[in-house]
Amino acid sequence: MRLELIFHGKTRESYLQAGIDDFSKRLGHYVKTDLKIIKEKGRGGSGTQAKKQEGEHLLSSCSKSSYLVALDPSGRQLTSEELAELIDNWENQSRQVVSFLIGGPEGLDQALLKKADIILSLSKMTFTHEMARLLLLEQLYRAYTINAGTKYHK
Repeated sequence: MRLELIFHGKTRESYLQAGIDDFSKRLGHYVKTDLKIIKEKGRGGSGTQAKKQEGEHLLSSCSKSSYLVALDPSGRQLTSEELAELIDNWENQSRQVVSFLIGGPEGLDQALLKKADIILSLSKMTFTHEMARLLLLEQLYRAYTINAGTKYHK
């Protein structure tokens, strides 16, 4: 299985980027992971139109046969153990690519959310989209260490 993490716009905060780089490297010991940073385009049109265009851009950046995981506050909240179990299930189902989509500051467009195979939420609390990137990578790493039985999770 391969994980794609697709983000809109680069991470501006250096401390967050350092964490993203660290957990991406750690995660790479368990699973092939591709971080795709989608270049921000000019914010033409209304907020709704810009969000729609951003969603289309994110979707077009996914691998063709990918299992789509959208991160959105309305999504299902999992414990770390439940995420580990979900990943184990995906591997047992021989999923080739799982794409995680995180929108920009305005979140993800409803049309994209409808196309997602699953919608997950990191928390009921609000985080910046850049923090969500780091939190997602850490939780994916934690899930893989749970499945591998290493001590990181404790």
